Amino acid sequence: MCCYSLKSNLFDDIKMPLLDQIKKRRIALGFKQSDMQMRVGMSRQQYQRLEASGNPRLNTLELVAKGLNSEIMLIPQEKREAVLALLASHTAGAPCSDIADNVIDAPWKGLLGDDD
Repeated sequence: MCCYSLKSNLFDDIKMPLLDQIKKRRIALGFKQSDMQMRVGMSRQQYQRLEASGNPRLNTLELVAKGLNSEIMLIPQEKREAVLALLASHTAGAPCSDIADNVIDAPWKGLLGDDD
């Protein structure tokens, strides 16, 4: 499976496959696989299968991410390094720069190369 990004407070393993990120996030939050039934409405067996070798649908991934207080993001390759740098500075406890403030104020500005 390709590497995707799961937005959360755990950015140190951003290059790991998505299903591994999901498992790591669940463990970091202190949840068991059986806890996911109440959080996302999926049985322990279904959730275990998803983490082990699943090929989930997008709506299932979104549901699981929401249950893990996270979200799925699509990041254009040409913006990837800027996003990683922003996340690294944020997670390191460094104050956000003007760039970070601009991202918060206008998150889509310049995303497609336009300056509007």
